[in-house]
Amino acid sequence: MSFSTRHLKRLEQGIKVQMPSDEDGLVGRECPNPTCLSYFKVKFGTGLKGENLPCHCPYCGHIAGHDQFWTQDQIEYAQSIMLNEFSKAIKADAQEWDRELRRSTRNSFIKLNMEYKGQSHPIYHYQEMELETKVTCEVCTLEYAIYGLFAFCPDCGTHNSPQILKKNLELVVKLLALADGEREPELADLLVVKALETAVSTFDGFGRAYCEAHAAQSVNPDQARGISFQNLAKARTIFQTIFSRDLAQGLTKDEWEFILRCFQNRHLFAHKMGIVDDAYKKITVDPGAIVGHKVKIIRDEIQKLLPLLERIGAQF
Repeated sequence: MSFSTRHLKRLEQGIKVQMPSDEDGLVGRECPNPTCLSYFKVKFGTGLKGENLPCHCPYCGHIAGHDQFWTQDQIEYAQSIMLNEFSKAIKADAQEWDRELRRSTRNSFIKLNMEYKGQSHPIYHYQEMELETKVTCEVCTLEYAIYGLFAFCPDCGTHNSPQILKKNLELVVKLLALADGEREPELADLLVVKALETAVSTFDGFGRAYCEAHAAQSVNPDQARGISFQNLAKARTIFQTIFSRDLAQGLTKDEWEFILRCFQNRHLFAHKMGIVDDAYKKITVDPGAIVGHKVKIIRDEIQKLLPLLERIGAQF
C-alpha cells in the first residue's frame, strides 16, 4: 500500500509570505553590510517601478538586491510561517493515511489506523520599530523612514541632503513670520535670533551630511568627514582643496562677505550673548559694530541670507 504526500509536495511550489507593515504601510529593512547592519523602513509600491531593482542602504550606501535586506525579525517570522505550513501539511497527509488505512482494513481481522499527535508550529510575531524621520524622495517618490535626518534614497540612491536643506530653510521663514506677528519686542528679537541660528545649523548639517556621504570622492576622506560649516571661510578653503569646488562660485564679493557676517552674528549669540568682540571686528566687514556692544540681528538680512545659502548648496 502506498500513501500520498500531496500536501507536502504542494509545499515544493513554495510558500508565499506577506511581511507585516507598520500603521503607515512601511516595511522594515536591514543593511546586509556587516559593518553597518542598520535598520530603516520603506513603503513598497512607491518609488521606482520594475523588476529586480537594487536597494541602497540609506546610511552607508551599500547596494544589493531587496532579498538581501531582510531583518532578523522578518526571517524568524518567515521561518515560523514555513514550519507552521509544514506541520499542517504533515497533519493533512497523516489524516488521509488514517482514512485510507481504516477504509482498506474495514473488513479485515486486523484493523489499522494512524494517529498524528503533532501540533501546529507557533507563529513568531513582531512590530516594526519607530524611526525618527519620514522622507518622500523628491527624485523617485519612494516613501521611507530612517534614524537621524540625512540618508540615501533606498530606491534611486539620491542623497536627501538638498531636500532636507530646503525644508529646514522653509522652517526659518516660518520663524520669521512668527517674529513679525509677535507684539512683545524682546520675544520678537529672540525669534529672529532663533531663525538665524536655525539657518546656520541647517546649512552646517547639510554640509556635513554631504561631505560624509561623498567623502570617498574627495582627495582626503578623513578630512572631508570632519569639515564644520559653521566657520564658513575655513570650510570654503578645505572644501576647495579636497573636492576641487569653490563654495563661493557665482557669488559676488559683497554677497560672500554678507554671508560670513551672518554666520559670525550667529556665533556671537551662541557664544558671546551677542556682544561684539575683537575677533568679530577682524573677520567681518561691519562698520556699525562696536566692541562691547550687542550686535543687532535684522530680520530682512536673514530673509536675504536664505536664497544665498541655497545657491551655495547648489555648488555641492
